[in-house]
Amino acid sequence: MSPSLFHKLKNYKLIPVFLFFTLTGFENISAQEIKPSAPVHQTTFTYSVKDKQELKMDIYSNLDLHSVQPCVIFVFGGGFIQGTRDSKTYTEYFNRLAANHYKVISIDYRLGLKGVKKLSAFNTKPLRSAIDTAVTDLYNATAYLLKNSKTLGIDPSKIIISGSSAGAITVLQADWEKRNHTSLSFQLPADFQYAGVISFAGAILSYKGAPSYPVAPAPTLFFHGTEDKLVIYNKRRFFNKGFFGSNYLAKRFNEKKYPYYYMRVEGMGHEIAGLPMHRNLNEILWFIDTYILQKKQYLMTVDFNDPQDKRTMMLTPADLYK
Repeated sequence: MSPSLFHKLKNYKLIPVFLFFTLTGFENISAQEIKPSAPVHQTTFTYSVKDKQELKMDIYSNLDLHSVQPCVIFVFGGGFIQGTRDSKTYTEYFNRLAANHYKVISIDYRLGLKGVKKLSAFNTKPLRSAIDTAVTDLYNATAYLLKNSKTLGIDPSKIIISGSSAGAITVLQADWEKRNHTSLSFQLPADFQYAGVISFAGAILSYKGAPSYPVAPAPTLFFHGTEDKLVIYNKRRFFNKGFFGSNYLAKRFNEKKYPYYYMRVEGMGHEIAGLPMHRNLNEILWFIDTYILQKKQYLMTVDFNDPQDKRTMMLTPADLYK
């Protein structure tokens, strides 16, 4: 093993199915650095009007808008009560993806928990409604891209969804609902499926027990902190109702041999809803290239522990929904 590879892996405990690939494939992460390309430009469209609210999308691309590229639809975070599609928090992530020839579409969606107070395990209806609303808007944005794929340079077979926090919940939920062909997903073509999912501290809300997939899920990249108090890291269940986080979902993916890459960040909390978009860009690019473009079927869990990392986000749901 090369010294540079050892340095990259010294803080990781790898639990992969294909150990040899893990130890050799990561040497190529550095190859995913930004390559010289045209400047990233941004174009804005209105994709829908809901509840008298114009829902817009920003499209970031380093090529002419009509040039066909794989795309990443991004759903912002904010607890379903706040957040914007064009927050500067996401600029580095969008620009890095676009510079590597992926079109990025950052969307508005309706914030269904504005004004809601005192959410609890016994009162999940407002949360369920907010998630359903966000998923519906994501599906609507997807339908718009499919309908205008030639004009907007969208490859319908390579549409990836990515989100942070509430956005991560939305994208995980959206892929699960689509694979289960629920009524929410009927606005999308029956034969359409997302090509991949990238989740920064997400979970799935199920009223049907543990999430299952009659159609195998999209290859999924999970990031989550083990001390997350805002979005459940493992699971919380009350009879058939439950909130199932990245740790639980990754275990299920591993059992069922669904392709996934899970980075479990020891000792960190909801900071992981944002940090990977700055410090794990190489791994994200590697995941897209390897799992989605090359269609590799790897099952990977990575335990990352940096003792110098400091917690900065101590909020709990009680703090947000007072």
